[in-house]
Amino acid sequence: MLDHLLVDVISTIRRSFERALLQRQAVEERFQVDVFLGDVSWETSYSLPGEGQPPRVRADLSIDWPTWSQTSYRSWSIGESPDELPEVIVEVALRIQRLARTPTQAHIMGVLSPQSPPISGSPLLRSSITIEEVISSAPLTSRWAVEATYEGSVRFDEENLEDSATIEPAVDTLTRWIASTLIGLADLPLDFLPPDPETTAT
Repeated sequence: MLDHLLVDVISTIRRSFERALLQRQAVEERFQVDVFLGDVSWETSYSLPGEGQPPRVRADLSIDWPTWSQTSYRSWSIGESPDELPEVIVEVALRIQRLARTPTQAHIMGVLSPQSPPISGSPLLRSSITIEEVISSAPLTSRWAVEATYEGSVRFDEENLEDSATIEPAVDTLTRWIASTLIGLADLPLDFLPPDPETTAT
């Protein structure tokens, strides 16, 4: 049985992203359970509206609910006092793609901050920035992408456990930061390739 706190977190994230007018990439959403370790993870992707496919900028969000958090939450739910309150592990990959040429470092680093605003007291920290070149064979063309990964954890307090609605302010902080960063990336003076023809025709 799924812990209802995790379900509430997922529902809160979806509502917050919808209020921010971000567009969910439905084919990218995944819910997975590690049958060996018991960890549960949920992944989703959002972009700015009207971007075409693939979108110029995209945010990939991953929420991990580790086994020890499940145990902690269940102990709390039956009146026991767990050694540690549960938490979720959050990873956000902010991606700019469909680039016609390699972006300059100055352009990208001006938008990709070293960390997010504090989310329940702790920011997500930027762990890496990756530059990709994708080469198509027919015709021989290149497209570039840049991806920055941010990682951190959100620990729940007693108030969150008793009333999941109190999670919403932290989620809204995360959403506002993601949305503003996507807008900043999309506004950079870079050369973008057009969307894939088969997606624009539908």
